[in-house]
Amino acid sequence: MSVSGVGSAPDVRAPRGVVVLLAVLTMIGPFTIDTIFPAFPALSTDLGVGPVAVQQTVSVYMLTFAVFSLAHGPLSDALGRRPVILAGLTAYALASAVCAVAPSLGVLLAGRVLQGVVAGAGLVVTRAVARDLFPPHQAQRAMATMSMIFAVAPALAPVIGGWLLTWTSWRGIFWFLAAYAVLATAVTWFLLPESHPVAARTAFRPGALVASLASASRDPAVLRVCLAIAAGFAAMFLYIASAPAIVAGLLHLGPQDYWVQFLPMVSAMVVGSWVVGRLSGRVSTRGLIALGLVVLTLGALVQLVLTAVVHVSTLPGVLVGMALASFGVSVVFPVATVALMDLRPTQRGTVSSLQSALANASNAAVSGALSPLVSGSFVGLALGSAALVVVAGTLWGLHFRFSGPAGSPSG
Repeated sequence: MSVSGVGSAPDVRAPRGVVVLLAVLTMIGPFTIDTIFPAFPALSTDLGVGPVAVQQTVSVYMLTFAVFSLAHGPLSDALGRRPVILAGLTAYALASAVCAVAPSLGVLLAGRVLQGVVAGAGLVVTRAVARDLFPPHQAQRAMATMSMIFAVAPALAPVIGGWLLTWTSWRGIFWFLAAYAVLATAVTWFLLPESHPVAARTAFRPGALVASLASASRDPAVLRVCLAIAAGFAAMFLYIASAPAIVAGLLHLGPQDYWVQFLPMVSAMVVGSWVVGRLSGRVSTRGLIALGLVVLTLGALVQLVLTAVVHVSTLPGVLVGMALASFGVSVVFPVATVALMDLRPTQRGTVSSLQSALANASNAAVSGALSPLVSGSFVGLALGSAALVVVAGTLWGLHFRFSGPAGSPSG
């Protein structure tokens, strides 16, 4: 497949399997967050700290990820995609090793900070690569395929974490993450082409990189889409961040039972991504985003009715709204991401960085503040998710009114 689009390399061809590789690279993010969930009790006991302190191993990672992901995209616009991805993966493996040997919570948090500094290279830059390599509708399909594979990670990660705990300690989970990064580095080295040619790169100067990011962040259309994506994803992520409270506290299940919550959510995400792949090029960007928003809203309403009105608090009823939210997000996300990068075709890496930073800042707030506040009951979780859906719908409404369908030519 030939490369297309502004600022792309027309002579590069995407190897077979490159979309799968890009998805594998994006999985590092959810693996870093979710694999340690089953180890929370063991971590608390081993390090002698409380549950709130253990929760900060997620929050500090996400905060530093959000801040430093601002750098990965501009750097890839200046240096090329491959060098930034390879350097990030190598540093991530080292940071995971620091976590694995941490003698105290302080050292573990330092290792998580280091993970957050570099993990964004895998997530941020791969989105730019996908748009570099494929024209708009094919990029939507590629992004949907990546999302489909990516969707497996939140469900697979805690299952792997629980399995690892049956024959090793929580430290083995971080050694697993280090090994994952080493393997991903090797495969990237041999398989991933450079999709951003030298002629299209920006100047590698701190001032130029900051100016590029500042310019994108002052664009009202870019900000509206970034924040709309972040709010919509957060409506689903609230349930993911609250998984320990849901599985252990509300459903009274064990460390090996996280699949009960994640299987329906992941299945819905896979179906949603498949729908995008089938409808891309046949339905407009506006239509696909509207479809996802309708289902996302329906999920919030269903969850509220089941938990607050019918008072359902057991399986499978408590998972219906979560699954619908997952489907809605999986429809909106790949389409909106491609449309977002097409708002500034020569700054795809930079725009992807801005999107990632705002989304992860939002997710960090959800994980560190909103989740502890509302995860004591299914009603609280439903209210929190519904509020985020309202924010996302409002932002998309404003964007469609002022800018058209996310800047997409397919209207």
